Amino acid sequence: MRIALISLTLSLIPGLVVGQSKTAAEIIEASLNLWRGDTSYSVTEMTIHRPAWQRDMRLEGWSRGMKDSLIRFIYPPRDTDNATLKLDNEMWIFTPKLNRVTKLPASMMTQSWMGSDFSYNDLARSDQTLENYNHRLIETRQQDGHMVYIIEAVPKPNAPVVWGKEVAKIRGDYVILENVFYDQSMQEVKRLQTLKIENIDGRPFPTVMRITNADKPEHWTEIRTSEILINIDLPDYLFTLANLQRPRPWKP
Repeated sequence: MRIALISLTLSLIPGLVVGQSKTAAEIIEASLNLWRGDTSYSVTEMTIHRPAWQRDMRLEGWSRGMKDSLIRFIYPPRDTDNATLKLDNEMWIFTPKLNRVTKLPASMMTQSWMGSDFSYNDLARSDQTLENYNHRLIETRQQDGHMVYIIEAVPKPNAPVVWGKEVAKIRGDYVILENVFYDQSMQEVKRLQTLKIENIDGRPFPTVMRITNADKPEHWTEIRTSEILINIDLPDYLFTLANLQRPRPWKP
């Protein structure tokens, strides 16, 4: 995330990647593919931290490509079976206490997800990052033996996004180190940082990440991936409204 600019002249050429043939947008896509693969299953612990309290949760997640995902909470008991399903550009939530599936309107996408510093929009953004932004490499650095690319993402005209811009720091092996979100006035709103990287199935993977509120740095949410399987066979029924409300057991 820091240290030693390599080539100012080359790195300021839009879309050019120093030392390799990928464009800025292709680096972003490769980073997303590293995270999800064609399919994935994961178990994640999430900690929501506030000055006066802290809340720990555990969840299972399944993904199919960049457009479909299911997240289901399995701890604590009061949150068990709360779930979120994303299919392409649509999202639904299931609230077991009400036994109700609710489709989220666009007006709710910026609201907090399960009280965390993530929004529903953050859960849906992977494919939107590629479709709704123009990407430009603005800097190249060396850090801890890795090339690091600094990429600016600016919304395309009339793109349905909430951010004025984003700036990502991505290692040469496509591990995302940091992503900073700015509002329409170009003021920083929040920052997602990778705190730990581990080798999983022969590939580097960010296993601990934290998102922090710029105005309230003591407000943050941390996610820790304890188990992940990538490119596995997943049944189609996982990504259905029926399974959202009445889950059928599935384990790898």
